[in-house]
Amino acid sequence: MAVSFSWVVTCALFIASPASGFSEKGLKQMLLEKLGLPEVPVLQKTDLENLVIPENMRNKYMTLLKRHRVKRRALPSLAGILRGIPGNADISGDVLYSDATRQNLIFDMEGRIPENSEVTMAELKLFKKPLDMKNLPIRQSQRPVMNARVSVYWVQLQDNGTNRTSLIDSRLVPIIESGWKNFDVTQAVHFWLKTKKTGPMLLEIWIEGERLGNYASEMAKVVRFTSQDPSDKALGKPELVLYTLNLEEYGGPGDCKEGTLTEKTICCRQEHYINFRELTWTQYWIIEPAGYQAYHCVGGCRQPKNLLRHFGYGERTCAVVESSPLPMMYLVKKGNYTEIEVAEFPNMIVEKCGCIMDNIAVV
Repeated sequence: MAVSFSWVVTCALFIASPASGFSEKGLKQMLLEKLGLPEVPVLQKTDLENLVIPENMRNKYMTLLKRHRVKRRALPSLAGILRGIPGNADISGDVLYSDATRQNLIFDMEGRIPENSEVTMAELKLFKKPLDMKNLPIRQSQRPVMNARVSVYWVQLQDNGTNRTSLIDSRLVPIIESGWKNFDVTQAVHFWLKTKKTGPMLLEIWIEGERLGNYASEMAKVVRFTSQDPSDKALGKPELVLYTLNLEEYGGPGDCKEGTLTEKTICCRQEHYINFRELTWTQYWIIEPAGYQAYHCVGGCRQPKNLLRHFGYGERTCAVVESSPLPMMYLVKKGNYTEIEVAEFPNMIVEKCGCIMDNIAVV
């Protein structure tokens, strides 16, 4: 016997429960429960002053972040469909400041990202110059130093004129090798897209020793990128390579079409960016990331007739049916001092929405 269905729309443009995604209140409750805390730690801006991220914490965060990126790129909606932006694949950057251990880079992003597209990956390319052997420091250690640590930070200009940075990528670079070195700065481009008013994207590069000690620090100073030398012109300038998806052709299954939400919208996944730097209770607590694309589920579902309800079927609602974790670096208050911790928080990112009936997903 054929059974007809009626359409019942339960469109909600804001997150109402964890079933559709995290609201600010739900996010706070989840973080506190995960950390076993009764309330958000009382932290001030002074707790971030002169804050030094321990090497082991930074490495742990980068390991989790890279694993998270690999998982995200393995999703069916992204597999095999990365492409460069025609004519704009390589964006040359300029150097605002440079010394032996630090660089400030600026990239003009105006008109670089096509309308109705998603940046799925972005790479920063820096050209490492051949090693100048006469600049090598006198060896002061029994242990050889083979690498330098190069870290990339996104720089956010604050309204009060100060800067705040977010760690984006960090890796060991062999001191002897020369040539192009690539860094994953996808997160920086996403931050810029969500927080920009007008203006370019700023990145900061730090070159440090692969371990503690003066010798490792001195060895790191011999690592030179062409962008550190004002006499180096076009060849070897820092480059930003963007890979995008044309959402008209490759929009992820179940994603809402931008600007088309109505009372008749059927269950789909909508963008929902959470900015940790703007939430009063996270701005000093969450160190990394600066924010993230959480998404949430909106829209309605077809409902069974009363006939089916007699057989135990309930109302179908739009909810999360697939999610992924998010690595985070945060401060822990212990008496009069603070410590940095890193953890991976589950179910932070909505990957797929579907209609749920009696806790059974039908997608």
